Amino acid sequence: MKETGLDYSRYFWQGEQVRLRPLRLEDAEAAFIARLDSPSRQALQLGVELPASVEAIRSSLEKRVDCQDADGVIIFTVETHAGENVGGISLHSRDHKNGVFGFGVVIDRPHRRKGYAEDAVKILLRYGFRERRYQKCNSACVHTNVASIALHKKMGFTEEGRSRRRWFYDGQFHDELLFGMTAEEFDAQ
Repeated sequence: MKETGLDYSRYFWQGEQVRLRPLRLEDAEAAFIARLDSPSRQALQLGVELPASVEAIRSSLEKRVDCQDADGVIIFTVETHAGENVGGISLHSRDHKNGVFGFGVVIDRPHRRKGYAEDAVKILLRYGFRERRYQKCNSACVHTNVASIALHKKMGFTEEGRSRRRWFYDGQFHDELLFGMTAEEFDAQ
């Protein structure tokens, strides 16, 4: 569903390069294609998934479409201003009492290294800090995910620790790096 002729210039969910939109059932095919990139799925701590069909993925997406909160996770599709689906981002680990939240972002391999992940994360951070009044964003990635580590550092996250041997895939254990950013650090940028 490509919307043309609409003015998104003042739309909260749009950044310089991408906008976040609700996940739709039509995204099942893109999700299926993303599953074919096993190394990327492992780096996202998703492991080697059992084979699935587009229909099975569509069925699993039903509880997550239209920004439905499913199991504490809200998933958005990341799309370019032209309406091309380039990946996804999730809002999770929301703790209202302590004012913290987390995110996960993936940009499909053909669209990487174009600034889409950074733009999508900025939108979600702005939402978390300025609209939901969270005071801190926690994030993590496997120690071998060079792109994710670079993204966190570029965006001003502080590396706060390492959880040793946290993830197992490809026959070995991997450490998880922990990152954090406060609302004040976000506002200072």
